[in-house]
Amino acid sequence: MGEVHFYHLTRSAPEVALVAIAEKALERGWQVGVVAPDQTQAEGLDQRLWVVSEEGFVPHGLAGGPHDNLQPILIAGGVLPDARACLMSVGGADLEITALQAAERGCILFDGNDGAAVERARSQWRALTGAGLAAIYWSEESGRWQKKAESPAKPGPNG
Repeated sequence: MGEVHFYHLTRSAPEVALVAIAEKALERGWQVGVVAPDQTQAEGLDQRLWVVSEEGFVPHGLAGGPHDNLQPILIAGGVLPDARACLMSVGGADLEITALQAAERGCILFDGNDGAAVERARSQWRALTGAGLAAIYWSEESGRWQKKAESPAKPGPNG
């Protein structure tokens, strides 16, 4: 069971932070699944990823294509069609607890300048740590990522 990292964005655009975090996951050999709240937001993120990287290309695809299982980064509106080692949530999208338990890492990116997004992330923290998952909270307020809080994994009812 991996851990869930919460990224409190106050300086970076979500797609910029997503690319930086996803590139680290790809370096580890992990396929990345990105979940947006709906298909429209997934398509918008897909379009932004074509232009966000200085290198000009972030290897990704939109779920529903013929080669989803081959995409290094797969973006879905709602639920991912296959398992991924790294799962990422943008825009307040839910990540399924069972999928996170099977993944190496979960990442929840949220806009720290949006009160509703902050409250949504707090709710997700409570739900995921309550389910026994380890969680780490990162903030970029100081200009660089700093670990601000951590909750260790808790054993489930069977041990």
